[in-house]
Amino acid sequence: MKTSHLVSVITPMFNSETFISETINSVVNQTYKNWELILVDDSSTDKTLQIVQPFLNKYPNISIIKNEKNVGAAISRNQAILKANGDYIAFLDADDVWKPEKLEKQITFMKDKNCDVSYSSYQLINEQGKPLNKTIQALPVLTYQKLLKSNYIGNLTGIYNTQALGKITSPNLRKRQDWLLWLSALKKSGKPAKGIPKSLAYYRVRKDSMSSNKWNLLKHNYWVYKKGLGFSTLKAIMYLMRFLIEHFFVKSRQIISTKNS
Repeated sequence: MKTSHLVSVITPMFNSETFISETINSVVNQTYKNWELILVDDSSTDKTLQIVQPFLNKYPNISIIKNEKNVGAAISRNQAILKANGDYIAFLDADDVWKPEKLEKQITFMKDKNCDVSYSSYQLINEQGKPLNKTIQALPVLTYQKLLKSNYIGNLTGIYNTQALGKITSPNLRKRQDWLLWLSALKKSGKPAKGIPKSLAYYRVRKDSMSSNKWNLLKHNYWVYKKGLGFSTLKAIMYLMRFLIEHFFVKSRQIISTKNS
């Protein structure tokens, strides 16, 4: 019987005591069993480490990196990526949740479609885990040029093939570094990413999320173009204008109202 490919799951944590058990359990309960989970504690000051310790004791395929000081999500993810052993790398933040069939369906899909990067639709939940009756619908095909206009990959659903692309890390930006990682992956692949229409995950909408502050959204997206991609000021502003059009008039169509779980 052919051995399934190892998937490395990357989860940065910072003061994640409220949600981390649910997040880890959503990995443990995957129908696809050949995975490793690499947790990165970014110098938490709450009970995060105490909560994850029983998981570390019970599951040999769960490991942890402990940062002595807070360095942010980009460096934390990069540390785990460099440590990862997987043929595929997937990401799951410490407050989000996967559906049990997520990895099984997605790895099968990537093999069938011969794609290096994939992602799926996902549903929104509130801080209490209640559905917000909204699904972010995945585009069936995503080119590099389309991804430049706006980030169409929900990071909690993205997977890339390290056998084809090697290990891809992200620049050290405090926000939106996941967008840059997926841009790098598509550029290196030379092929479009493929999207799975079925919802395979739940994204938790937090009150302090960046999307709730429109000014921060603009500022951080500008730095993606300026610092992350090295665009000139004029080119960065031009792409920011394109982003605004895409974000508010095109990407908004991917949000579908639904009451299905």
